[in-house]
Amino acid sequence: MFDAVAHAVSALLGQAQTWLFVTLEQPLLYQLHLMDYDDLAYDATLWFVAGAAQILAVYAVLRPLEAWRPIERWPDRKAARVDVIYTLINRLGLVSLVFFLALQPAFDNLQEWLRLHGVVNLNLDELLPGMRTHPLLGFLIYLVALDFAGYWYHRWQHQFQWWWELHAVHHSQRQLTLWADDRGHLLDDTLQAAFFAALALAIGVPPNQFVLLAMLGGALQSLQHANVRMDFGRLGERLLVSPRFHRLHHAVGYGHELGHGNRARLYGCNFGILFPWWDLLFHSADFMTPTQPTGVRAQLPPPEGQGVDYGQGFWAQQWLGLLRMAARLPLPWSRGQSSGSTPHSSAT
Repeated sequence: MFDAVAHAVSALLGQAQTWLFVTLEQPLLYQLHLMDYDDLAYDATLWFVAGAAQILAVYAVLRPLEAWRPIERWPDRKAARVDVIYTLINRLGLVSLVFFLALQPAFDNLQEWLRLHGVVNLNLDELLPGMRTHPLLGFLIYLVALDFAGYWYHRWQHQFQWWWELHAVHHSQRQLTLWADDRGHLLDDTLQAAFFAALALAIGVPPNQFVLLAMLGGALQSLQHANVRMDFGRLGERLLVSPRFHRLHHAVGYGHELGHGNRARLYGCNFGILFPWWDLLFHSADFMTPTQPTGVRAQLPPPEGQGVDYGQGFWAQQWLGLLRMAARLPLPWSRGQSSGSTPHSSAT
């Protein structure tokens, strides 16, 4: 059943990919004398088509829910509008396109070098033969493996101060909506794309399944950030990351800052991407704290915060993120400088 559904979805996406490429992109590449990039452009078209389908489906489902049962009501949604730009950039594959154009040759050379030295990919389907005969089992194993890696990747984003200053672009949104998931610094997004692409190659994720995994993960993360009053129940909250569970991760003073003297919460709580299992296993879960305001403490006005400007527009947010990161790097020109952002270890 799963195999049939996966093939049907892949076939529909493939048809749209081929039509768009042949009708629009290939003639344009020909006119611009860029036919050397036709293979990369064709691959990027699949991400564009899959992303467009995902955006339409997510908006059709979640936007009515946000209007019907919002957690917060704002006088206007102006602060959330910039997140639409982030969503279009990320979901339509623009970051992935840049990543593949710039780094794919490096990955190819690295893999060739590793093979020459007897190092091969750790293909999970070779370790677990049942994955080849049961596609659904393989899909779920890859999903869990990538989510486990995502949990630790997310914790690292909060643990290293220079990295946090990039990731803080995501957390600085105080109006969480279905669009907020893709809000982030482009450098941070590129690092993340490189990490997960390399991991997917290493464990042998088939390309068609990787696209489906990305679509499912993106849709669920849009739900997590949605301004929807939704509770999955005691059992459901522990099986899948809910909007309530993830909203606390964005909460000022709870989700990504020192948690009331509890060293287990030094860098926050509720880091799970899709599953809260890892938070339960590694003692970073919080199911009890009520809903809190979201954002970064440093951006609040004194005395609660320091009134740090994280930027209102896309380019301002990108530039200020780079400045904050540079101020945290142990480089000669950054010594003695301060980004104005309170370090995690001194947040209260």
